[in-house]
Amino acid sequence: MRLFIMYINQRKGVILMCIVFFAVFIFSFDMYHLPWQAAAYPALLCAVFGIFVIIFDFMRVRIRHKILIGIQKRPFYMLDMLPESVDIEIRDYADIIRNLYDAQRKLENSMYDRYYDMVDYYTMWVHQIKTPIASMRLNLQNEDSQLSRKLSSDLFRIEQYVEMVLVFLRLDSESSDYVIREYDLDDIIKQAVRRFAGEFIGRKLSLKYEPVNTKILTDEKWFLFVIEQVLSNALKYTKSGGVAIYMEEAQILCIKDTGIGIAPGDLPRIFEKGYTGYNGRSDKRASGIGLYLSKQICSKLGHGISAESVLDSGTTVRIDLSRRELETE
Repeated sequence: MRLFIMYINQRKGVILMCIVFFAVFIFSFDMYHLPWQAAAYPALLCAVFGIFVIIFDFMRVRIRHKILIGIQKRPFYMLDMLPESVDIEIRDYADIIRNLYDAQRKLENSMYDRYYDMVDYYTMWVHQIKTPIASMRLNLQNEDSQLSRKLSSDLFRIEQYVEMVLVFLRLDSESSDYVIREYDLDDIIKQAVRRFAGEFIGRKLSLKYEPVNTKILTDEKWFLFVIEQVLSNALKYTKSGGVAIYMEEAQILCIKDTGIGIAPGDLPRIFEKGYTGYNGRSDKRASGIGLYLSKQICSKLGHGISAESVLDSGTTVRIDLSRRELETE
């Protein structure tokens, strides 16, 4: 019914013109004092014929409308399914749509080419920069001094940032090498803790960790990156005290620090890309990318991640490992 009302509104000009012609026809007969029956019969025939024309035209419009509604639910590239029309204006609009689509497709192809060129370049850069980093680490291992330990700590941060670039590039890649199977959670945690051992010792921060004795379905490499990012943030904003790693409930891993905490207004946005909040503004090294990547990776792995914090009292990050049921390899 709604479509019919829209159709009548669209055709009201033609219908009004037909009524005017009919009125002129009757007026002419009346002027010459002709019998009104002579005008009524052809007028009735014209009215019946006009009704049939309207019904036929409405059915044609209704069919085309259904086709167009179906096309709206399909990919934009199926423009060849647009119904043909003898209406010059409609055909012109269809040509405009096709031209706009062609221009958009060319622009998208150009953007994709530039994007993949950028990804290839930075991927190559990451792999190339790892060589001098590895060489510097080997050289620093041959020397044990306060300066070498400080340089080793800084070099570790550089390695983290380089790894972050590589993860960022691979995150939306269709060829991301996720290997989902059962892993021992303690093995993954210990790998992350060993990488930060020097910083714990150098800054005299405590680590409270007891084996959780839990097996999880995840990808070891990507989940290790998440643990490292959470530990990195915990250490970055903890001046004294330490970090605790424990299982709060079944399949919920907690990493708690005694750092400066997160402002209540910042807490809901810490997993947004590029958001650094008050802590990030005070620490110019903050990029707002680490927790964003962690959130995206957890989402792809089927895990949940959240945080709660009290300003000046520390932060607790919870990783829910029980949200996804996967079959092991």
